[in-house]
Amino acid sequence: MRNENLFAALRGAFPADLDATAIETADGPGAPRFYTWRDIDRATAMIANLLLSLDLPEGSRVASQTEKSVEALMLYLGVLRAGYVYLPLNTAYQAAEIEYFIGNAEPAVVVCSPKNFAWVSKIAFKAGTRNVFTLGDDLTGSLLERAAAQSDTHEPAQRHASDLAAILYTSGTTGRSKGAMLTHGNLLSNARTLKAYWGWRTPEEGGDVLIHALPIFHVHGLFVASHGALLNGSKMIWFARFDPKATIERFGEATVFMGVPTLYVRMLAEPSLTPQACANMRLFIAGSAPLLKETFDEWIERTGHTILERYGMSETTMLTSNPYHAKDGARIGGTVGYTLPGVKLRVHDEKGLEVRRGDIGGIEVKGPNIFKGYWRMPEKTAEEFTTDLWFKTGDVGKMDADGRITIVGRSKDLIISGGYNVYPAEIESYINDMPGVAESAVIGVPHPDFGEGVVAVVVPKPGAALDDKAIVAQLKTKIANFKVPKHVFVVPDLPRNAMGKVQKNLLREQHKGLFAE
Repeated sequence: MRNENLFAALRGAFPADLDATAIETADGPGAPRFYTWRDIDRATAMIANLLLSLDLPEGSRVASQTEKSVEALMLYLGVLRAGYVYLPLNTAYQAAEIEYFIGNAEPAVVVCSPKNFAWVSKIAFKAGTRNVFTLGDDLTGSLLERAAAQSDTHEPAQRHASDLAAILYTSGTTGRSKGAMLTHGNLLSNARTLKAYWGWRTPEEGGDVLIHALPIFHVHGLFVASHGALLNGSKMIWFARFDPKATIERFGEATVFMGVPTLYVRMLAEPSLTPQACANMRLFIAGSAPLLKETFDEWIERTGHTILERYGMSETTMLTSNPYHAKDGARIGGTVGYTLPGVKLRVHDEKGLEVRRGDIGGIEVKGPNIFKGYWRMPEKTAEEFTTDLWFKTGDVGKMDADGRITIVGRSKDLIISGGYNVYPAEIESYINDMPGVAESAVIGVPHPDFGEGVVAVVVPKPGAALDDKAIVAQLKTKIANFKVPKHVFVVPDLPRNAMGKVQKNLLREQHKGLFAE
């Protein structure tokens, strides 16, 4: 049987010179630190052997909530190598969120930052997890200590393309998070497609160098960026935390940069961003949130480079992309380009009928990159696929006569702030549980830095006095900071239509200029 293990494919693309630098850290403890391709091979083997020594059941999940580090990337690769399922968790998640994820996924192994061990381990052990390790961003932690005693050779586990590689939790508008199950085949097919479509240059062709400045707990940083460099045998300049000035300083040594729109906005604020600073760069890619036309145009003016915007989601990885090669068309601001090779995309109306080119409707997709379904939610999985097995993305858009895609909105009130998904129903559930709160509505409004800013409109119970600052303070103890509203308004009532449904469109219109200045 052909081994479809994603790690085996990535390892097969390592350059012939295994002692060449694969990753150079640009910040963090001990920077710069240099990791060779041989280091990656040995470290992932030791982590895989450690996991195998635990005698875990087939298909076991390994959950990780750790700070970004090269070792955290090695953990991910080691899990793939051993044939288990990786579960990345945002480092901003608080106890209530972690309790749900661990309870739902039932990981056999949990890895967390040393500073969080006391509360994370308590949650994990209560849920039945037997193995809890720590991993710091400074080469500390029990994971590395235990792995150091293992052999540094390991043959990647045999896996089929349909076997699970990762589960990514993506909160639903009902407030209940859903685990998107991604297979080895899903991730490998998308990585190979992007390698060709974005013109990655192999070491033999002069080589690419990627500046990796994204988190590694979601699709963009963990899959699109990391897989891209690894599958191409390309060096990464590794930033644990994004610093606009420091990033620009490294453009002279790099050729590819990937970022969410917020990162581009912050670099545009730096005087050092000039055509000269970007002279060595080949490609700037943006995604995870809509890129404002103003940002797109200003980047061209300041650097001479045109950002390539693409579109994807947790359940599908990448779906569309503006062209890389000029022969395939122009990169047009405000659009997400064409469907990637192997991906099918159609736009349907509410009755399930395909709309005419240029008309707006719901986006549905099909292809080898589409996820297997939601973890332990067969009913929800069935709801999100059509009878002919197209996935309903929940995004609203249009396709022009040439096949170019424009996203015009999102169903289900999804907010994307700084590249992160924020689901109003989840935040509303926490606010509505607070003493004195009758109801609430959470919306996203335009924000110059984050794309959208989260805003909460709250109605008090009769006779209750609510303090907006106290609401924010309580939320900060319960949910990730990027979900916490930047403004809370206390009002007598919420606008409703004749059927009693809250008219969030009126609230968005009312507060659309809130962050204008």
